[in-house]
Amino acid sequence: MTMNLDFTSVHPSLPFILQGIGVTLQIVCLAGILGFLFGVILSLCKISSIKVLNWIADAYTSIFRGTPLILQLMIIYYGSPQILGYQIEPVAAAVLAFALNSAAYISEIIRAGILAVDKGQKEAAMALGVPYRPMMLNIILPQAMKNILPALMNEFITLTKESAIVTTIGVMDIMRRAYQVGADQFKFIEPLLLAGIIYYLMVTVLTFLGKIVERRMRSSD
Repeated sequence: MTMNLDFTSVHPSLPFILQGIGVTLQIVCLAGILGFLFGVILSLCKISSIKVLNWIADAYTSIFRGTPLILQLMIIYYGSPQILGYQIEPVAAAVLAFALNSAAYISEIIRAGILAVDKGQKEAAMALGVPYRPMMLNIILPQAMKNILPALMNEFITLTKESAIVTTIGVMDIMRRAYQVGADQFKFIEPLLLAGIIYYLMVTVLTFLGKIVERRMRSSD
């Protein structure tokens, strides 16, 4: 039995599939930014001397790391009418779900980066009378970022690949468009392979950009 692939039949649909790149990048970028900002807040709560903040941040991380991302996405999207009284738009639901999930992982990455910074930096800042907030923003976090950049880039790449699950709630991303082309032509292998190539190229570009940023940050030491 042979598998006959014919990409000429799906070639006219390639522009339609490529339009999904914008949707995917919109979700990933917004979720990545929100997830990073929330992750910073969670990480600061985890290293705080206030036990209640420690417990809340740890409980949040445990829940979002311990349950499937697709479950979180479906609860936010399909549960919004029951919880909020109105239906959240698919893209908004995707951004929210990915941001909340990513924040849990990013908070652990940032926490580890902060704890890896030499304690002498914090002690010197405190001795000079630098307030806690400026100390974290201007001294500790910038140094931690250099150490955790590879891990953050890996999380962003993972987020890019996992974004394909938004097809389950009808978002017209790369995967959804490829599936729709396959359904229209009764040929799924070719459009899905094209989608796979697109995701692979996106991840390759992100990896390359991440290495460039990492080299520049290290050369600035």
